[in-house]
Formats: sequence, C-alpha cells, structure tokens
Amino acid sequence: MVSMENNNSVLWKESSVFWAVIIVALLMLVFTAYDGLSSMVRIWETREEYSHGYLIPFITLFLIWQKYDDLCKQPFIGSWYGVVALFISVVVIVLGIFGAVSTIIQYGFLLAILSIALSMMGWLSFKKIFVPLIILSFMIPLPGFILQGLSSQLQLISSQIGVAVIRLFDISVYLEGNVIDLGNYKLQVVEACSGLNYLFPLMSLSFMAAYFYQAELWKRSIIFISSIPVTILMNSFRIGVIGVLVEHWGQSQAEGFLHDFEGWVIFMACMVILVVEMWALNKIGSNNRPLKEVFGLEFPEPQDKNASFVYRTLPKQFIAALGILSLSSISIIALNKNEIIIAPRAQFAEFPMEIDGWKGKQASLEQIYLDSLKLDDYILSDFVNDDNKVVNFYVAYYESQEAGEAAHSPRTCIPGGGWQIKSLDAKKLEDIKDGNNSLIVNRLLIQKGDYTQVVYYWFKLRERNITSEYMVKLYLMWDAITKNRSDLALVRFTSLAKPGEDIGEVDERMQSLVKVVYPKLDKYIPE
Repeated sequence: MVSMENNNSVLWKESSVFWAVIIVALLMLVFTAYDGLSSMVRIWETREEYSHGYLIPFITLFLIWQKYDDLCKQPFIGSWYGVVALFISVVVIVLGIFGAVSTIIQYGFLLAILSIALSMMGWLSFKKIFVPLIILSFMIPLPGFILQGLSSQLQLISSQIGVAVIRLFDISVYLEGNVIDLGNYKLQVVEACSGLNYLFPLMSLSFMAAYFYQAELWKRSIIFISSIPVTILMNSFRIGVIGVLVEHWGQSQAEGFLHDFEGWVIFMACMVILVVEMWALNKIGSNNRPLKEVFGLEFPEPQDKNASFVYRTLPKQFIAALGILSLSSISIIALNKNEIIIAPRAQFAEFPMEIDGWKGKQASLEQIYLDSLKLDDYILSDFVNDDNKVVNFYVAYYESQEAGEAAHSPRTCIPGGGWQIKSLDAKKLEDIKDGNNSLIVNRLLIQKGDYTQVVYYWFKLRERNITSEYMVKLYLMWDAITKNRSDLALVRFTSLAKPGEDIGEVDERMQSLVKVVYPKLDKYIPE
C-alpha cells in the first residue's frame, strides 16, 4: 500500500494484464450492444450528416491520452456508483435489443462506457476524462422522428433565407414551401439540402473547439451554440448562390461536382467563421492573450524520471462491473433474441377502387419522395363521389421500425408544400366506431393563398388508432418488446374546399369516405 503523503512523487502505471482486462471488458460490452452498434455504423455509411461518426472514437481516445500525465498522478480507487450505473445501462441495452430499438441500445452503450470508467477510476480521475467521453454522444444518430422534424424545419428556413439571397441579385423568384420557382427552373430544397450534413459535423467540431478554447465558460458556450445559426445561415447562402447560378447558367449548376464542391466550400467557410469568432471573443475582457495561447493542442508532459512507479491493481468495483458485463454477454448468448415479426397482410395494390358510391384512381409518388419516406407499401388515391366531390386517401405502411425508418407526420411535412397550418385539433367522428368508442383523428385546416384544405390523419398500430406522435413511439417500443412487432401505418384523408364552400360540407364528405374505408383497413394494416 502506497502512502498518500508521498503521492506527488508516485506515478501510477498500468500493467499489460490491466490493459488486457480493460480490452476484454470493452469487447464484452460491444458484444452485448452489437445490434445497436452495427445499425449505427450503417447510418454512418448511408447518411452524409453522420459520416463523421467514424472519427469520433479516435478523437475521444486522443483527448483521453492528452490527460495521461494527470491520470498517472492519481490512484484509481473505483466507485460503486459506476457499478450501479452499469447495471442500469445493461438493462437499457437489453430492453433495446428485445425491442429492436437501435437508439436505446446506442445510448445504453454510451452510458455503459461512462459507467465502466467511473467504476474503475473513481470520481477524482473520472472527472478528468468526462468531457472526452461525452464527445462520443456526437457519433450516435438522433431518433428518426426527431431527425425528420428537424430536417423539415431546416428545409423551410433555408429555403426562405435562400430566396432572400436570390432577391438581393434582383432576380424574380417565388417560394412555395421548400420549392424555389425561378420561372424557367424549379429548385427543390430536399432533405439532403436541409443543412444537417453540415450541422452535426460542425457541432461536433465546435464542441471540441470549445473544449480546447481556454477561456471563460460563457465564451466557450457561445462557440458551441453559435455553430447552429452559422450552419443555417451559410447553408441558406449556398442555396441562394445556387439559385443565382441556375438563373444565369442553367440547371447544371445545381448538380454534380459543382454542387458537391459548393458544399465543401461552405463547410470550410463555417470553420473559418468559428475561428474568427474565437479570435473576436478573445479580444473581449481583460485577459487578452494571443489566440495561439488560448487555443492549442496540449500533449502529456514527460514523466518525472525520479518518481516511483507503482502498478495499478483492479479496484473491486471494476471487478464487480466485469461480473455484470460477463452476465450480460452470457445472457445474450443464452437467450434467443426474438426477431421482429413481419405480419402477413394484403398489398395496397389490391385495395378496392369502388366503395359504396366512391370511385378511386390510384396515383404514384415520385422517387424523390419514396427515397425520403422509406416506406414499405402505400396507397395514394383520389376518391370521387356521385356529386363529383374529391377526397384524397393516403396510407404509408412500415413493416418495421428496426432500421430506423419512421412515418413522417403531416404536421411536419405539410409546410414543405407551402401550406400554412391554420388550426390543429382532435376531432371525434361519432358515426365511425373504433371498438366501443368513436374514432378520434387529428384535424388540420391548412391554407395556401386562396386555397383551403381539411386534413384528417392518425397513426394505426395494430388495434390502436393514435393521434399523438409521441405516444406512437412509446407504443412502438412496448409492442416490439412484448409482441415482437413494430409495424406502423399513417392514415390520411385530404379534401380541398372550393372558393365559397362551407368547411362543414368538406368535413361531411371526408367523414363519408372515412366511414366506408375504415373497416377495410384491417386487411392491409394487420392487428
């Protein structure tokens, strides 16, 4: 046992056995959370906004290595709080595995990494590497429904600011939702142009910049938070510039190499802005030091050759953590993880086009929308009654949420078409029974110019009809765990009110179609 009185002259070292045990612990954790981690890597490969995910673990390791000289001066005394937190983390991971909810597994994995470190090091040493470990959160993709809502809002904001930039060049332009109409050309600000492919990497970089920026906390906070408006404004400026180029030199300016090169230039410009921002913030206040002193990479100091070296022993808390990881690994092997069931159902291509006086005509979604929605089956049809009144009927069906796909809520998608939501409330359809109760739907009144539409929509999860987007997520996880099912359908009815037409008449014809269509949905949306 080493006396704490001589702690300043003692340096703690890790033996090869110590490192081997740490590696084994991490391998057991990776094995336990493998399903979620493999899903995370697939997203890194397929979604540009998360392509930086590969770098994050290496950055974290580098930042921990920076603290190595400080860590060598501290004994690892362990913490039982870390053991308790690890147990909770493993429970979260297992729930995510059996519920096939990758996001839960991924955040459980991050919490487990923090817990293992705490159980091994104790609070004093753990605090030194807490921020580097938190940086790992930037490699975890946001849940699909949050990503969709964020993307939709950024598309609208970027479109509006981009149009303002185009008008600065005295170019006539019309904006309809996220479609920029230049007359001869139309530019659609799709999900890939929302700015998310800049936002997430830049937020990661700005967080690390704030970590290295040795200044007051409020200055470091500004560096990180400002990455959001900087990204939005620069992405909007890019969209505006593309509009100007297209106006003068044609549609090719918005495609191919030039389009990608413009994106690279904008991202580099964002980084330059952050550096300038740090320089400007450094001028504020009395502690005015050169930027290279305030911001710079530090490396571990050489070890004192006269110090006494002591090999670390494994704290009993860390040994307990190893026991939990061993049990979790054995459980994953012993228990058969239930695969998500894909329920048998009829395809919407077979849906009847003549129902009690209503005649339908099916339409198809353009490929650009199919790529964004990532649905497994759908129906899009205009139904016309004997009075020549039209109601649009649409259902998007998802076999499973396991791959991260999620139904796009109309309240986030409708503004993208240029429509303004004037009202949104829940409406009970008295004549349409949902079991023993009347069917409740979301009713939207939307407007664009002189045109008004009424929209009914709800989510159908087996025997449930749900109007809350957030309750949908809870039920999906519950059913995945208890029923091995995560299929979901969005059901939507829309009808246009003609000029001077009473909105009540629109509601009547929509309810008339819902009444005859609703009983037929069970064949196509299995319970």
